Order: sequence, then structure tokens, then C-alpha cells
Amino acid sequence: MSRAKSALSRKERENYMELMQAKAEFLAGYFSTHRRTEKTRTAYDSDLCQFLRFAGANQALENLNSSSIEAWAAHLREQSYAPASMRRKMAALKVFCFYWVRKGALAQSPFWRVKLSFGRIEQLPRTLTESETRALLAEARKHYRSAVRALGTKQAQDCNGRTRRAYRMLRNSALVDLLFATGVRVGEASALDLGDCSMNEAVFKIHGKGGRDRLAFAVDKNTCLIQQSHLTARMRIRSESSALFLNAAGRRLSTQGIAAIISRLCREAGIGRRVTPHMLRHTVATLLLRNGADVRVVQEFLGHSSIATTQRYTHVSKDHLIAVLRKRHPSFGLRTAM
Repeated sequence: MSRAKSALSRKERENYMELMQAKAEFLAGYFSTHRRTEKTRTAYDSDLCQFLRFAGANQALENLNSSSIEAWAAHLREQSYAPASMRRKMAALKVFCFYWVRKGALAQSPFWRVKLSFGRIEQLPRTLTESETRALLAEARKHYRSAVRALGTKQAQDCNGRTRRAYRMLRNSALVDLLFATGVRVGEASALDLGDCSMNEAVFKIHGKGGRDRLAFAVDKNTCLIQQSHLTARMRIRSESSALFLNAAGRRLSTQGIAAIISRLCREAGIGRRVTPHMLRHTVATLLLRNGADVRVVQEFLGHSSIATTQRYTHVSKDHLIAVLRKRHPSFGLRTAM
């Protein structure tokens, strides 16, 4: 028992809760009633632990106030955290506070007295160039053709090393094609189960962020062919996992595994810089807007809850538009002396 708690009356001790205990009970309670990924839970745990180290894990929950929150924000700024990181950490702490307001442990959230400014977030989505995109898709489809040739032989009936390698090549090409065709997040691709895929309708059920499910459609015939080939090969594999994409051990392919696959294919395609799976999502969103798609359609396509998130991509498209106009606009060839 802490010194502060031992000095309280019996009734006060019954209602006393230290921040460390409050964090543990919050993580157990909040994530049992809200559909969130394990990655989100881990991020909340990490951010709250960081706050507890700053404020003191043995501090009473009821003593949490606006001053300690503002002091933490100042500390993060001194540590040169990016505005986006600071916003995320404060968002986690705000959810934590409102949780305990609903539970009655806090009379009110200390955030109602807090005014914070983190500055503008100017970072634009990182995308592949059109030539890099073509090179990556061409490399993936080269793997697809090699896999189909191997799986079309008698080895397809056997569980030997050559066949397993051929399946992984097919899986890799299907992953790249799916990420680009549907713009799904890497975590959403990893979470796909066999039951989420209906190739008769060329549709995937995506389990999105915040428990928001949506449908993703494959509209290109080559994508449909690749996905159907992968699904057929996947159905032949005996596995206790229901995952659509399997790793070499027959278990669900992780997000880290998908990232490694993308990196390897990019190297083979001659792309010299680091490419993440999320860059494929950024790329297809940017190209959709560049090709004239309505921002509301792109919002639905990406599964964004707010159109403000989607509008980040319009800045990239505007930059491209301005660059093209400066090169191609007829006014430059029709100028007269001023």
C-alpha cells in the first residue's frame, strides 16, 4: 500500500485507485466492449505507460488534472515529438479519462480545462511514382505466371518444397495485386479470412478500423484472375487457420510478413527506396483522384470515417495538376509581349 493510500480513511481507501491500477482496468474493460485491433490496444498501453512514467504511476486517479496533462504535452514538445504523435498520445489519454468519468471514478474529465496546440501536420502521403508502380505490378505478375506454371504440373498434387514455394509466389502476387486494387490497409489484408472472399462477385469483406466493416471490389479482370488462382491454391492447403493468406508455417500471415514480402518484391523490381504496404494504399488513392474520381468515392473506397482524412490526397493531386499545367498549358505558347 502506498503512503498516500495508507493515510486515508477506510471509506476513502475503498474508492482510491492509483493510475497504474486504473490503466490496467481501463485496458481490460475498454477493449472488452469496443472492437479494436491488438495493435490499437498495444498503442494505448504504450502511450498510457509513457504518461504514467511522467506523472507517477502511484498518483491517485482522482488527482489527475489539467496541469499534469499540459505539463506532459510540454514535455513531449521538448522531446521533439511530431505533432501527429502528440495528438495520438493525447487522444489515448482523453479516452482513458472519459472512460473513468463514465465509470464514476472521475467527477469530470480534466481535458475540459485543457487547451493544447500541436501545430499543423504538413506531412503528405508517401506514394510510388507511376513507373515504380508499373515495375512492382509487373514483378508481381511475373511471380504469378511462374507460380501458375509450377502449380499446373503434377507437383500441385504433392506437398513438396517446390509446390510450397510456388504457392508462396502466388500468394505474394495476390497480396500485391489486392493491396493496389482495393487500397486496403496492411492490417486489413492480414485479417482477411477465407469466408471474407467471394470471387463469384469479386468482393472482399474488409474488417476496418474502429469496427467499421466495408466491401472492397475487384474490378479489373486480371486482379480477379489472380485472386481466384490464389483462392483455389489456398483451399488445397490443410491448415487450422481460417486466414486467406498463410505464412510458411501454415498460420496467418502477419503484417510484418506482408511488409517483408513487399520489400522483397520491390528490390526484385529494381525499386531502390524503402516501400511500405501503406504506400500502395496512398498510391492508388492519389491516382484515383488524379484520374477524376470524386473525393466521396475515394473516401468510401478507403474506408475513411471522415472526408478530411481523404482530402490529404487532393493536395498531392493538385501538385501534379499544377506541374502538368505549367508544362502543357497552351497559354505558354500563346504569350505576347507585355
